[in-house]
Amino acid sequence: MSIDYQKVCSTLYQEARFLDDRQWDEWLACYTEDVDYWMPAWDDDDKLTDDPRSQISLMYYADRGGLEDRVFRIKTERSGASMPEPRTSHTVSNVEVLADRDAEIDIRYNFNTLSHRYKVTDSFFGTIYVTLRKIDDRLLIARKKIVLKNDYIRQVLDVYHV
Repeated sequence: MSIDYQKVCSTLYQEARFLDDRQWDEWLACYTEDVDYWMPAWDDDDKLTDDPRSQISLMYYADRGGLEDRVFRIKTERSGASMPEPRTSHTVSNVEVLADRDAEIDIRYNFNTLSHRYKVTDSFFGTIYVTLRKIDDRLLIARKKIVLKNDYIRQVLDVYHV
């Protein structure tokens, strides 16, 4: 596939904006039905876990259904960890194309998220690896691996933190 770097960046920026603006349905529409959404944990040897099905993860959804359930809980106030919803600001930087295949592109980028709730601001940062798949005229996220660098945190993580 011919890479349109500006379209790649716009796709990543838009997903971050939907989280910041709490546009949950639009955020979900950024993902393919078969998306693999994963945030591995760091083990005792300071290495990332490498199998979400047999090792601990900070977050794992094997398809979009898991993300849809998460959004349902946020929207219907059935998530105590999300009430009140935090105000977030996502920054996307250092967008780098790693591979270009027929209908997919592998991307690596850095993120920094500020999250404000209960008069306290927390910062989350790390590196994200995504596979974008061209479907019709859009680039959708088919795989997302989030490497959280500051994993010693004082609260439950959710999709809007990263």
